[in-house]
Amino acid sequence: MKLFNSTIFGILFGIILTKAEVISWFRINNMFHFTEAHMYLIIGSAIITGAISYVIIKKFSVKSIDKQEIVIEKKELNKGTVIGGILFGIGWAITGACPGPIFAQIGAGEYPALITFAGALVGAYLYSISKSKLPD
Repeated sequence: MKLFNSTIFGILFGIILTKAEVISWFRINNMFHFTEAHMYLIIGSAIITGAISYVIIKKFSVKSIDKQEIVIEKKELNKGTVIGGILFGIGWAITGACPGPIFAQIGAGEYPALITFAGALVGAYLYSISKSKLPD
């Protein structure tokens, strides 16, 4: 049942990304060239939604669907986070996709996104084998 629910929510998420034009390379390109606010408004609304959700979870001790306590650990900003963020941004600018939209792009028939997907897999693999060597 969990797999079914995850699949349904994933499909709905992909439809929303597609309809909002978040998977459009042109929209992402325009964002990085500062020629339109479309993506900034979407990202801003996500930040506001996340901040409100964070406050609600903390204030009311909201539990997960599985009735487990939601623990949000404090994370320190470090050099690796900054470098990772820069690499993520460069990849996003070049490919026009971050992890969520890759699947929506493939589902929408944007088959060059398969190359992005392969790159994401290679990057995740390289991180997994080098994680133990990275500073905390």
